[in-house]
Formats: sequence, structure tokens, C-alpha cells
Amino acid sequence: MVALSHRLADRGIDRHLFLLVPATLFVAALFIYPFCYGLGLSLQPAQGGTFGAYREFFTDAYQRDTIMTTLKIALPAALLNVVASVPIAYKMRGRFRGKRLLTTVLVVPITLGTVLTAEGLLNFLGPTGWFNRTLLAAGIVDTPLTLTHNYTGVFLSLVITGFPFAFLLVLSYLSGIDPSLERAGATLGAGWAQRFFRITLPLLAPGLATTFCLTFVLAFSVFPSAILVGDPSGSTRVISIAAYEAAYVRYDYAAGSAAALIMGVVELIVIAVVLGLRSLLYTGTTSGGKG
Repeated sequence: MVALSHRLADRGIDRHLFLLVPATLFVAALFIYPFCYGLGLSLQPAQGGTFGAYREFFTDAYQRDTIMTTLKIALPAALLNVVASVPIAYKMRGRFRGKRLLTTVLVVPITLGTVLTAEGLLNFLGPTGWFNRTLLAAGIVDTPLTLTHNYTGVFLSLVITGFPFAFLLVLSYLSGIDPSLERAGATLGAGWAQRFFRITLPLLAPGLATTFCLTFVLAFSVFPSAILVGDPSGSTRVISIAAYEAAYVRYDYAAGSAAALIMGVVELIVIAVVLGLRSLLYTGTTSGGKG
């Protein structure tokens, strides 16, 4: 063992790198192999040639439009979660009485899951839910508001389930920014707005970009919410539903795999654009003041 360590050291190889082997095997088994298997399935359609499944997806407007439908839901939901989490996390980065309780309340939705959240939305915002019953009893509206089984229901579900995730990430980034930087700005006469927009926000921007990407991926893969509180055959027919129907309703595994891979490619394109904008807007180091 000692001789092996010396030989590895002579070749510039750190023996501790072997600790990465279990993690590498785990990633290969759960991610790389399924991806390659799905790619292979998508290139073996029953008809249409090698790329027949992809050609069928993009030539069928009912399938192709699911991309824009999903983007119209996921992008605003991810953006709202990130924007809403910044002021709350900014106020909560310090120490104050009841901070733990308030943090717990804010992150509770992350433990509920999409199904329980959807059920709660139906009971609260549905046609016979508490919210509509209150409005009707107060005489504010004559007919119940349609807040579920449409775009609004899915959007609210994604905001509720995605906000805790975005909040925790933004809070961690803000906690990594040295508060003495803002105190130094205050001693130089900078107001609250100047300190936030000229000191904190530029340092936080890379973290916000990363948070947006992760939150967007969660929102883009929406499936239960689009069915339970949305309109799965109409306004909220997202690409994940198209992939599910192709694979498990029509049993066309090539078409289902193609839809799933297209879904992944769209996600990668959005992430690449966001990270590209981040590199243009911020050219500093990735250590130091930022979390």
C-alpha cells in the first residue's frame, strides 16, 4: 500500500481521489446510463427513420407547443420566487427574536410536496373553497373566481413549492457577504438603497443566477401540479405530460424518450443563457465577499 502511494505520488496523482469512485459510480448508474438508454430509445422509432420521433414532435403543433407552455409557466414562477426571496432573506440574515420560528414557517411548504400543496389549493382557491366562499358571502363577487384547473393554479403551486428552496439558497448567499462592506458604505454616507444596489446586489448577483437556474429546473419539470390544479389537455399541457402520454398512454417509448430529451435540452439552453449573462454582468472572483 505504501509503495502504491509512492508510485501515485510520483505520477502526480492524489490517492484521495479514489474516494470519488463511489460517487462516480452512483452518478453513472442513476444519470449517465438512463440518459444513454433514453437517447438510444429515441433513435429507434417504429417508423420515420432514426430521427423520426424528433421529427414527429416538432411537426405536430400539439406536441411542439408544450415547450412554450412550459416556459410560460416555469420562467415567471422561477423569477418571482427569486425576486420575492431577496428582500425577505435580506431582512432575515441578522439575528432577531423569533428568527428560527419564522424560518421554519417559510420553509414548511418544501416538506408538503406537490400533491398535498395541490390539494390545499383546491380546498382554498377552488370554486367551493374558503376564498371564494368568503368573497361570495361578503358580496364582493357574484360568481366564484376561477383560480384552479388553469394557468393560475399551476403557477401558484410552483410558487408555493419553489419559494422555500429559493429562499434558503439566497439566504445562504447573503450570509456569505461580509456585513462590514455595508457598514463601510454607511460611514461614507451611502443610504440604504445605495448600499444594497451598489454593494450587496452586485455581490449577490452570481448567487441569484444560480438560484434562478435551480428553481427554474424544478419548475420546468412540473407534472403533478399541471394535472391536479391545471388543465392538462389545454392551457397547462406541459412537455412532461407530453412525454408521459407518449410513453405510458400510447406506449411509444421512442416518442416519450424524445420528448424527455427535448425537455432536457431546453433546460440546458435556458441555464446556458442565464449563466452567460451572469458572466457578462459580473467578472469578479468566485470567492471572498460572495457566499
